[in-house]
Amino acid sequence: MTDQKDPMDSEEAGRNDPSVTRLMSMPLFPLRTVLFPGGTLPLRIFEPRYVDMVRWCMRESQGFGVVLLREGSDVLDAKNPDGHEKAPQIFDVGTQAQIIDFDQADNGLLGIVARGGEKFSVLRTTVEADGLVRADVRSLHEPAKPLADSHETLVQVLKDLLSHPLIQELDPEVDLSEDRSVSHRLADLLPVAPELKQWLLEMSNPSQRLSELQEIVKQLSS
Repeated sequence: MTDQKDPMDSEEAGRNDPSVTRLMSMPLFPLRTVLFPGGTLPLRIFEPRYVDMVRWCMRESQGFGVVLLREGSDVLDAKNPDGHEKAPQIFDVGTQAQIIDFDQADNGLLGIVARGGEKFSVLRTTVEADGLVRADVRSLHEPAKPLADSHETLVQVLKDLLSHPLIQELDPEVDLSEDRSVSHRLADLLPVAPELKQWLLEMSNPSQRLSELQEIVKQLSS
């Protein structure tokens, strides 16, 4: 008699194993902001397509993807030759965001707080009738290791950033003993251009990211 694996068991194991590459479909929120895994992103939303997206995410317990705009805004003012809306120009690597809090402001704006989940690469995009961009994405696994002694100096830099009252309000996730977590938080909080943050996000090796961050910190301190 041969044992057979239940495919649902394999799928569930894949969800729980961060080393498994997964294919997903999700709505995208293009911004001039880079979200890192474990980071916190407060947003005020007024456009109907994004209000509807947030409602869908909360109803279905799903996340949305945050991707960096290459230039301009996400306003869809250009059309393809077939007359359909053209998707905004975005970078190919983003971060899944899970809504962890929300409120309705007196001025009618919808406020949410999102927490960065796993990274992904965009495979293809489509634009829905209301202008919302959806994408098929592939999860990107990034291994984590104990922080090397050569990068210990960055921990104090990160602690100084985390001590700022505004950062404490955001309450980002961080493990000061793990290279991936330290590299994500430092890249997230340093005052550098979005394109530089995007370059750091796209790195797949936390140790390499930390080495680059050491150079960035030196430049900011000089």
